[in-house]
Amino acid sequence: MKLRETISWLMGTLQRSLFPYLEECSGEPLTEKQKRLIQILEIVQVEKFVPKTADKQWRGRKLLDREAIARSFVAKMVYNYPTTGSLITALQETPSLRLICGFARKSDLPSEATFSRAFQEFSASGLGDRVHQVLVERNLQSELLGHMSRDSTAIEGREKPVAKPKKEKAAPRKRGRPARGERRESKPSSRLERQVIQEGEEALREIPVSCDVGTKRNSQGHQESWIGYKLHADVCDCGLPISAVLTSASVHDSQVAIPLMKITSSKVDYLYDLMDSAYDAQPIYEVSRELGHVPLIEKNPRGREVVPMAPHEALRYNERTASERFNSRLKEEFGGKNVRVRGYEKVKLHLMFGVIALFADQLIKLIE
Repeated sequence: MKLRETISWLMGTLQRSLFPYLEECSGEPLTEKQKRLIQILEIVQVEKFVPKTADKQWRGRKLLDREAIARSFVAKMVYNYPTTGSLITALQETPSLRLICGFARKSDLPSEATFSRAFQEFSASGLGDRVHQVLVERNLQSELLGHMSRDSTAIEGREKPVAKPKKEKAAPRKRGRPARGERRESKPSSRLERQVIQEGEEALREIPVSCDVGTKRNSQGHQESWIGYKLHADVCDCGLPISAVLTSASVHDSQVAIPLMKITSSKVDYLYDLMDSAYDAQPIYEVSRELGHVPLIEKNPRGREVVPMAPHEALRYNERTASERFNSRLKEEFGGKNVRVRGYEKVKLHLMFGVIALFADQLIKLIE
């Protein structure tokens, strides 16, 4: 069954059966926002990736339902609530929202501390990445995609930046030719050169992920800095995020391009790699071509004259705005600006809840 037919069938089923049932149980009509949340939750099905709560526990207090808490965190992104406290308040005051998330009664709602412990468990298990992986495989693995837009966006954190270790000065190299029988150490390879022969996940392990200070030039040409992280994403031409990687804020965009290309290529088939001038490096061109793609990368002048793209290439390059729209929607609509947690794993999970909610919302938009 094609992707469009699958989503259309799901939407029709929800309209005919689930919406009337929830309205009858809650005793009030569903709002349009609540209907969209139900659709997103049915596409994401995050509860299937949460370990089932044990029926019997021999020690400790009985665990509350983690599946409903996971659905609530997706609802937090859809409603763009700034804090977990505001989410809990909305669940207490809105019976239909509470029912949608999986809490039958108001007394079933756990405390904010329980929500925080569950979030810690989800982050340690990589819940967001696992859900996103299955979403992409289930909906796009059999599709041929046209353009893959690659870009990054600043993520402001609420923690102190980690001090960078001081680099040891390398011993000065001897000048002139080596003497007979003398062996000199070769110049160490750059990270990009190593990434050419590394697997995607292996290359990512070399990239720093701690909170630090990042600097970039904005669209007006001014330097701006922030403390936190940087989210790198591959977005297809229909606006669906295929891969997402979180790094330290100081990591240059080019350092993540090759791992992202390899990871995305293992998930879906696509034709063009679209990147801005920050990715203008020879190893990136080479890997893109080796993977069977056509790299369309804006040239970085670097003090030299630049040959403009051919008209047909420039037309395709304009599709790169898909990544900019994704970054904007993630921040403005799906919690990207509301990062209140600390630590790489928790920040990544917070953003991935937004990514999977946006993925499902964009799927629905494609058939509307």
